[in-house]
Amino acid sequence: MNANGRPYQVFTAFWRACQAMPEPGVPLPAPECIPAPERWPESLAIEELGLDPIPDWAGGLREVWTPGEAGAMRLLREFLARADGYADERDRPDRAGTSRLSPHLHFGEVSARQVWHAARGVEPYLRQLGWREFSAHLLHHFPHTATEPLRPEFRAFPWRMDAAALRAWTRGRTGYPLVDAGMRELWHTGWMHNRVRMVAASFLVKHLMIPWQEGAAWFWDTLVDADLANNTMGWQWCAGCGADAAPYFRIFNPVLQGEKFDPEGAYVRRWVPELADVPARFVHKPWLAPEPPREYPAPIVDHDFARLRALAAYRSGTL
Repeated sequence: MNANGRPYQVFTAFWRACQAMPEPGVPLPAPECIPAPERWPESLAIEELGLDPIPDWAGGLREVWTPGEAGAMRLLREFLARADGYADERDRPDRAGTSRLSPHLHFGEVSARQVWHAARGVEPYLRQLGWREFSAHLLHHFPHTATEPLRPEFRAFPWRMDAAALRAWTRGRTGYPLVDAGMRELWHTGWMHNRVRMVAASFLVKHLMIPWQEGAAWFWDTLVDADLANNTMGWQWCAGCGADAAPYFRIFNPVLQGEKFDPEGAYVRRWVPELADVPARFVHKPWLAPEPPREYPAPIVDHDFARLRALAAYRSGTL
């Protein structure tokens, strides 16, 4: 609790208080053996449960992920080998700069304490573990935020429903390459780079003015690391209605974000093959290319128009 005896709602203050406390405990060693029951209960073979989806949409997940402790520990070792570059590489979706441990942390295949002690000294990464803790802190103290805004004044925000625009966003057909690349990566692998998550989420709630709950529901259904606390805090942060959301009126420009964090367009070309032959200087704004690719859609909304509309909406009430 803060000095007023209330839950923290600003990460910096929360993190400072955490750092003033004793370090998380050292993880317990793995048990040498786990006793088996004297009599095993009757059960079914996993194949008999019919869990595989029909049609099989999960092929991309199997290509990318190795569920379980072994897969988690392999990713942790690989990350630690390149952790010195984390601060510089983590915002680049075209590079392997993040740990990709979030699904394994969510399912308990590796513990936050294990990761903390293994990555001690990599301060920017430990701070990300702090963000996960902050998310859990917020959901614990404000459980209504899974479906309602933390800031009550946002209940009157003039959201708009647009089924066609929402579908274009979910399918990676918005006409903004960085957004579309992220949404297609999500559909294929069940994961999306964190920088791209912020841009894609901001686009939905600020360019399209579609309620954040719609985006949170889509992420909940498609992310392999879908975590209620993280998902809730991330979407409310992007919408401006949650904790630590200042400036809540910040609106990411998806073109500039792409040019900054995917400068050669490698990430975009991987997930949006329609743009494979577009020159780098046009890959994040293909509509300006001398020969725009016919099979790729034009932007579904103009950035300048969307920005002004969103700012007007934020000014319209008591926000």
